[in-house]
Amino acid sequence: MAMRPIKDTPLTRDGKVLVLAYDHGLEHGPVDFGAVPESADPDHVFEIAKHPAVTSLAVQKGIAEGYYPSYADDVTLLAKLNGTSNLWMGEPNSAVNCSVEYAAEIGADAVGFTLYGGANNEVGMAEEFREIQEAARAQGLPVVMWSYPRGQGVKNDKKPKTIAYAARQGLELGADVSKVKYPGSTAAMKDVVDMAGGMKVIMSGGSKRTDEAFLSDVKGAIDAGAAGLAVGRNVFQRENPEQLLDALEQIIFEEAPLDTALSQLD
Repeated sequence: MAMRPIKDTPLTRDGKVLVLAYDHGLEHGPVDFGAVPESADPDHVFEIAKHPAVTSLAVQKGIAEGYYPSYADDVTLLAKLNGTSNLWMGEPNSAVNCSVEYAAEIGADAVGFTLYGGANNEVGMAEEFREIQEAARAQGLPVVMWSYPRGQGVKNDKKPKTIAYAARQGLELGADVSKVKYPGSTAAMKDVVDMAGGMKVIMSGGSKRTDEAFLSDVKGAIDAGAAGLAVGRNVFQRENPEQLLDALEQIIFEEAPLDTALSQLD
């Protein structure tokens, strides 16, 4: 099956993807930094992103402008082009706050965009994505879609068929990678990956949980053919994020057994 042109870009390592997501300050607010207060400091997370398992760090424009220049030699930048605060109370939507051209100007190696399939403004978001996707092609930048069915048209965003539809939306609209929720099992994730054709699918890390529960889900996704993971809280909310990244490196890039990955942790 033909693969997307992302294969040999800086966003991947040996065809696999591990995005360290750090757009939480906008999307969720201070609540995500309470468990590990130093995680509110972008420098702290940029240092974590130097780990060899991390193929890119996803941040919003302001963080990229203010901090990326000091880490450009060690961190691959994925510029998140839209986002909305948790203070917003309407139907799910996401404001475009950075252009592809400006992302390229500040050094981005890839761009990311959230699309809420099923929300009242899905049509508008899809039109915004078209402009971004085509501009990214002109700049030679791969595009990652945060594909999250949500809103009045979605009764259960964790339903495996809904997650498979989310991956298919990414393929149909021209994403190089779709970030989707884990549907709960390796078999269900395989259906998601199959529905995505040759596009890469990565699992969303979600909220923090135990090491074993989290790594078990990642292992299930990789065994199903997923290309990797986009993870934030399950890394930067830990006291020793480097150990967790060591374990993820074993699972994603070495395809090691779960027990081997868990042995990386204290």
